[in-house]
Amino acid sequence: MRIYILIIAIFTFSACGNNKVQEKVAVSTEPELDVLTLNDVQLKSAAIELGKIEEQSISSVIKVNGKIDVPPQNMVSISMPLGGYLKSTKLLPGMHVNNGEVIAVMEDQRYIELQQEFLTTKSKLIYTEAEYNRQKELNLSKASSDKVLQQAEMDYQTQKISLNALTEKLRLIGLNPKTLSENGISKSINIYSPIDGFVSKVNVNIGKFVSPTDVLFELVNPADIHLNLMIFEKDLEKISIGQKLVATFARNVHECRLGSKKPQNMGNQR
Repeated sequence: MRIYILIIAIFTFSACGNNKVQEKVAVSTEPELDVLTLNDVQLKSAAIELGKIEEQSISSVIKVNGKIDVPPQNMVSISMPLGGYLKSTKLLPGMHVNNGEVIAVMEDQRYIELQQEFLTTKSKLIYTEAEYNRQKELNLSKASSDKVLQQAEMDYQTQKISLNALTEKLRLIGLNPKTLSENGISKSINIYSPIDGFVSKVNVNIGKFVSPTDVLFELVNPADIHLNLMIFEKDLEKISIGQKLVATFARNVHECRLGSKKPQNMGNQR
């Protein structure tokens, strides 16, 4: 009977000891945190969605500088090979011109002299050719010497060379040698636009004399316009074809994608 009572006392003491240990574990020295608990109705009303933790790419912005550029074949400098005085023009910077359109009229006495020399040489060529053919027939019958024939041939070839050179000079200033006649000599020469595009510069005014090396106008065809950007080597790995690009030109903002040729206008920005 004593043994039974002792066992009960031991178990009772052990139970009291375990309660003390549990009480010590429950005590925390950390500060209490505010916890917000939302039910299903509150989550739906606040439009809060729960998702899984996953890896995603975070976008960044790279700011670079550059300039607008076009290929060399899309930029044209207009000059007059023989020089002269500007008689008339209506060009202004920003104006659109068509291929073959008259953009200016030039005047100079050298144009008249060139046409006169061409027509004179053309007449001499007709004479020297006839004389050469006549001497060739006489030489066949030994009615003329070989020396006379050679002289006639040389005069004929010389006039042909001179006429061909004058023909190219007339074409250089925009005159058609085939339609030129003694009754069609003109003191004025038209300058035609060689491309479709826009006027970027006007360097002359009416009445001004220009030399062959002076640039009268500059024309640009924006069909292949592009941005020439300077990007640091450390940013090269962040650049790819099709990437969104926003370009700011003074007060205008344009949006395009890398690899595209035509930017899309996004409106004016002050």
